[in-house]
Amino acid sequence: MPKSRIRKKDDFTPPPAKQQSIKLHSGRRWVAPVMLALFLIGLAWIVIFYVTGSDMPIESLHNWNIVVGFGFIAAGFVVSTQWK
Repeated sequence: MPKSRIRKKDDFTPPPAKQQSIKLHSGRRWVAPVMLALFLIGLAWIVIFYVTGSDMPIESLHNWNIVVGFGFIAAGFVVSTQWK
């Protein structure tokens, strides 16, 4: 039986590497500082409320001061969704 021809395979050439560069959008520079500021304001609000024995930050809100503090923290999470 005759032997079949052996086909030579082409040498593998990897595709050209794409240069990946990290591009920071200059329009979104405000997101990280605002997010951190809201987190810290919310945390400080709650800590001040507990440390002062509910006399501060706003005495007339009583336990609603906790909700205000968590509101600032939640707003920080909402702002964090804008980060790219």
